[in-house]
Amino acid sequence: MLNEDEEIDKEDLQEDELFEHYRFVSDPGQALVRIDKYLIDRMPNTSRNKIQVAAKNGNVLVNGEAVKQNYKVKPLDEVSIVLPYPVRELELIPQDIPLDILYEDDDLIVLNKESNMVVHPGYGNYTGTLVNGLVYHFENLPERSQNYFGRPGLVHRLDKHTTGVMVVAKTEQALTDLAKQFYDRTTERRYWALVWGDVQEEGTVTGHLGRALKNRKLMTVFPDGEFGKHAVTHYKVLKRYGLVSLVECKLETGRTHQIRVHMKHIGHTLFNDLEYGGDVVLRGAKYNKYVHFVENCFALIPGQALHAKTLGFKHPTTKEWMQFDSDLPKGFAQIIQKWETYVLEK
Repeated sequence: MLNEDEEIDKEDLQEDELFEHYRFVSDPGQALVRIDKYLIDRMPNTSRNKIQVAAKNGNVLVNGEAVKQNYKVKPLDEVSIVLPYPVRELELIPQDIPLDILYEDDDLIVLNKESNMVVHPGYGNYTGTLVNGLVYHFENLPERSQNYFGRPGLVHRLDKHTTGVMVVAKTEQALTDLAKQFYDRTTERRYWALVWGDVQEEGTVTGHLGRALKNRKLMTVFPDGEFGKHAVTHYKVLKRYGLVSLVECKLETGRTHQIRVHMKHIGHTLFNDLEYGGDVVLRGAKYNKYVHFVENCFALIPGQALHAKTLGFKHPTTKEWMQFDSDLPKGFAQIIQKWETYVLEK
């Protein structure tokens, strides 16, 4: 039986951790052998079919070049492969949950995630998640691709209170292809965030992200190379309100809580971020009228003011570039309007 911390480690994963990267260097005396056989011998929990699908999608590289499954591994070849994160064996209960679908075909579905919704079942959230709703939706489609592999294929996630655009694969081929795109950082992901403070025009935050040593539910920035994983966030100001700023963040990497932790690291915690201290007045004189105004803003959303505004990627089958944009959710938009009015009335 997993305890809560172990469950968090496995289930509170973000984009970069929903696929795995393996690298091997063949021995100087390596005999010629098909690459799928070579990888099976080194990845015993992975099926040959999964490796062949990966090769078909260009996810198997030898010395930096994509190869097919019949490639013969030679001495001192550097072999690498990117695979979707292994599916955890967990019963997925279909639930009729309303979904805001932006696009859907036989390979994938793009949707607009609402706030206060966990993406995948896990500790304390075995029902009522986005995946529960997707399972029900897929099972009740009038027609379904014969290649559908039985469960929603996640290549990225959004935090419980983060809203916005997500893509979910329906087939193993689409899942493998999208995993490679996220790993190669060829997708486009832009978020809008309301943060505390008057932010400079634009900038880049670079800092390794890892779980905080004293509280594993939270992430923190570590000195480069000490702990955590390399993470880069680019940001620019969209609108200033004096005490808070609306910023656009473009992800170069996709680490757990990346925007929330990077913005806090530079002194601009996300507005109403319950875990990272943004749900108290961090800027401005704490007189009653102002505090009441801020608390009224907090009441409009259940957590951090963070919205996945834009997602772009290449379609796994057609190879066409697809880009989706979503409006701010009602509560977030109302907060922006309140700050607009507050600034005008000052």
